[in-house]
Amino acid sequence: MTEIVSARVIVTSPGRNFVTLLIETKDGVTGIGDATLNGRELAVASYLEDHVIPCLIGRDAHRIEDIWQYLYKGAYWRRGPVTMSAIAAVDMALWDIKGKLAGLPVYQLLGGASREGCMVYGHANGADISETIENALRYHEQGYRAIRLQSGVPGLKATYGVSKDRYFYEPADAALPTESLWSTEKYLRSVPPLFEAAREALGWDVHLLHDVHHRLTPIEAGRLGKDLEPYRPFWLEDATPAENQAAFRLIRQHTTTPLAVGEIFNSIWDAKQLIEEQLIDYIRATVVHAGGITHLRRIASLADLYQVRTGCHGATDLSPVSMAAALHFGISVPNFGVQEYMRHTEETDAVFPHAYRFEDGMMHPGDKPGLGVEIDEVLAAKHDYKRAYLPVARLEDGTMFNW
Repeated sequence: MTEIVSARVIVTSPGRNFVTLLIETKDGVTGIGDATLNGRELAVASYLEDHVIPCLIGRDAHRIEDIWQYLYKGAYWRRGPVTMSAIAAVDMALWDIKGKLAGLPVYQLLGGASREGCMVYGHANGADISETIENALRYHEQGYRAIRLQSGVPGLKATYGVSKDRYFYEPADAALPTESLWSTEKYLRSVPPLFEAAREALGWDVHLLHDVHHRLTPIEAGRLGKDLEPYRPFWLEDATPAENQAAFRLIRQHTTTPLAVGEIFNSIWDAKQLIEEQLIDYIRATVVHAGGITHLRRIASLADLYQVRTGCHGATDLSPVSMAAALHFGISVPNFGVQEYMRHTEETDAVFPHAYRFEDGMMHPGDKPGLGVEIDEVLAAKHDYKRAYLPVARLEDGTMFNW
């Protein structure tokens, strides 16, 4: 038995807020997990400190599956982003401990590598099409094989995915939610010219992706997917809100553009119908919001039966701990598709030194035992939590809309 003797939560803000769980065993081995929930970080910190950590003390750190089931079924109130992010942090930390005790990187415990590396995509954005293409060319020069394109919409002051910085995009930008205006009509006119320009500049040997961010109805999404078909996008992401999973049937009837969804999913049940009816091509559930490596593997196994591939969320609201866990997961599963990769700032990387690396458009988790990520607690203590909300959106007539 490898007894858990302590666990603590560290909240730090090296450029943005992160919630980290550290679990320690009787033998002095520590494991690290990410519990960050963008804009609701302290809710997860409280859930861990007040309700989860007391239940961990004295348990065997090796019994990962049993602890996962205990935290999921034992609370009675299942699922939801707060609960599943907390469970994910515990799960990551326990896999980290198991890897360190075995002297192996976590992906070796998951069956070993299924590929040489994980193809990742970068984010090219700009105020207009020419600026987006300019940034996409920079990513291409750096070796990226897949690039997400987001551009400003003529007539709108702000557009999702377009940042002031060329490489770093952090949407949680204010102590109270900022508001932006949205027009579906203006947006739908702007995306096909963006892809036309991208194909002309980048050619056909690079994958092009786009994120709608839940802004369209199913029929509008079908129209956009059809308009983009000549440019062969790798995927159209989050085309419509997926609470009603059957809504994707209508999109499928009107376009062959591949569909991706799931970054806000918390469990296999959020994706069950989408996968079983092959209404999507990529499932984007993430290791931190969908219950950790243990549960994400279950989702991937279901998806594999229906030729649905993974395409996990990897924005900066996941700490380097989650990025490492996602790479250990991604390099091991047979139906990996692509991994989102938004670079963290230098101050974040300093707080979370890590073994994963980028080369030739792909990333590798590294071969250090465990997850290969640590936390510099001295540095972390220098970055106090700062309340930060995600923005909200309204239609031009003032109606609240999906952000």
